[in-house]
Amino acid sequence: MAGAIPFLPAGTTLPPLPYLVAVLLAAGAVGVALRRRSPRVTGRHVLALGPWMALGSAAHVLYVVDALPPAIAPLAGSPTVYLTVGSLAGAAWLASAALSAERVPTLLAVAGALLLVPVVTAALATGVSPVGARWSTVALALSLPVAGVAWVGVTRLRPETAVTGGVGALAVFGHALDGVSTAVGTAQLGFGERTPLSRILLGFDWIPPVPVLGEGWLFLLVKLAVASAVVWLFAAYVREEPAEGYLLLGFVAAMGLGPAAHNLLLFSVAA
Repeated sequence: MAGAIPFLPAGTTLPPLPYLVAVLLAAGAVGVALRRRSPRVTGRHVLALGPWMALGSAAHVLYVVDALPPAIAPLAGSPTVYLTVGSLAGAAWLASAALSAERVPTLLAVAGALLLVPVVTAALATGVSPVGARWSTVALALSLPVAGVAWVGVTRLRPETAVTGGVGALAVFGHALDGVSTAVGTAQLGFGERTPLSRILLGFDWIPPVPVLGEGWLFLLVKLAVASAVVWLFAAYVREEPAEGYLLLGFVAAMGLGPAAHNLLLFSVAA
């Protein structure tokens, strides 16, 4: 049985030792293979990882609602699921490069989507909460203009950030969606936040609430400010070292998009 890890976000566990060893070996093998192959990395390649970012979150929702077969459930706990999906994504990248170097972004995105759809379907099959699904839709709809305003603002204030292109925009959108969905889940559905720092930002009862977001608007503003600042700081890195810059900025995007996708799906089935 997985055991909880103290002093880390609630729900953080380690799987039984055989699973942990297997995942670490798989991740290591894929990492070594990618390093040896050194595939080309552009913004399109990183954007193609979008479905994979959501896949890990969807798989973890199945873990949370206890809808996975016992034999594979330990692979979807947190943070193990990130290594599991990361290994699969890396293997898919290598396979795509072997098939057609020019079509890697398309093949990689399609492979991620083909895995994501049945996982999301399986989660929804456990039972859809009409209230949760409605608020998830509201959060997604509200995030689009919020992210758009933030992206336009940062690119006008710091024009050099435009070099990050779609990956930079995805990073801002991912964190906007995470901020909005977390605020909505806390204010409207009674969900709590697992990360200690986030709980602090969401726990200021003296802050005047706003419609839909409650007191979580401060959490959203902090997320947007941090994401925008990181995109600006990465602009020079992307310009000088595009491969490394895009990959690291993609990691930043995943840190927002992954939790956001987890929120939306979990609200839809567990609210």
